[in-house]
Amino acid sequence: MSISRKTKTTKLVLGLFDQNNNALSVVDLVSLFNNEMNKTTVYRILDRLEKSGILHSFVDRNGLKRYAKGDQRADSSTKQSLHPHFLCNDCGVSTCLPLEVSTPSIPNYIINSSQHLYSGQCHKCQ
Repeated sequence: MSISRKTKTTKLVLGLFDQNNNALSVVDLVSLFNNEMNKTTVYRILDRLEKSGILHSFVDRNGLKRYAKGDQRADSSTKQSLHPHFLCNDCGVSTCLPLEVSTPSIPNYIINSSQHLYSGQCHKCQ
């Protein structure tokens, strides 16, 4: 997947995700980039990267949107499978879990999306 415009600010955001395998909250991202760009620019870049399939997002237990590398769009033609996420209650680190999740078919319901978030202690905090 690629995006049409790779501006300096977009490259900064992409570079952070290339260096980091954890999911990052939008609040953390705005704080990290407050000297390079304003909050609106961060949100706009994240939206573009998610629409292009470079990033995916999920909502954590506190209602914060978190972003991670990879494509989880429902109409994606990639081989990337839907997967759950883990949020450590102690250190706050969030990661994608290497598990595949299948969405069940439920009569009389149309499922457009689902999110699976597990919380507990990560291996570093145990």
